[in-house]
Amino acid sequence: MVKIKTWSKRIIMVILFTIALLITFQTVSGVKAETLPDHKYNYEKASDKKRNTNKMLHSFKSINLQLKSLKVATTSATKISSSEEIQGKVPSLEEAFNWEAEYPSHSVIATGYTAGYESTGKNPNDPSYGITYSGVKVKRDLYSTIAADLNVFPIGTILFIPGYGFGVVADKGGAIRGNKIDLYFETVEDVYSEWGKREVNVYVVKRGNGSLTAAELEQLNENEAMQVFRSQYSLSKKE
Repeated sequence: MVKIKTWSKRIIMVILFTIALLITFQTVSGVKAETLPDHKYNYEKASDKKRNTNKMLHSFKSINLQLKSLKVATTSATKISSSEEIQGKVPSLEEAFNWEAEYPSHSVIATGYTAGYESTGKNPNDPSYGITYSGVKVKRDLYSTIAADLNVFPIGTILFIPGYGFGVVADKGGAIRGNKIDLYFETVEDVYSEWGKREVNVYVVKRGNGSLTAAELEQLNENEAMQVFRSQYSLSKKE
């Protein structure tokens, strides 16, 4: 009996000591014993969040690199018809194509003319002023109207004239015979300052069939692939 009482006291003391330890732990740490598993969960949650954040930052870095690569790939790249991609500054038409290798050449004497009285004998009030033999109006553009001997270059023939640009045969002239062409300029001053009279090798881009319409000429000048060169040549001051 004495032994039972002794063991009972010891068990009670152990239980009380354990309770006292738990109360002391809660008081000092402020953490309940039952919350310890949640603390572990919260730590795992924080680790997962950190991992997700790192993954997101990595994704943003990858996107930024892709955008930079795309920007570099598209910067200063220009394409022109019948040629390879050109980087940076747009070259002149003379430099952009291998004219001698791609097109037949023809040596001619090239002079300049205007729509005015000094070249055509017509005044601005004349109904046919500025109208070429083909019926289209004179034009100085990327593709300009020029006059030629129609037996040599039929109406609609497209020539490339170094220093002038593309010329489309739209007119003829009494003094234009054989290997001679007349290049249209807007003013007499332009004729003298920009051209004068030259012997030059021209390149036959396309031989005409004897006709030319205003729509065809406009289509040539609006060709999207050739717009990079358009600003290199004089456009009408009235446009």
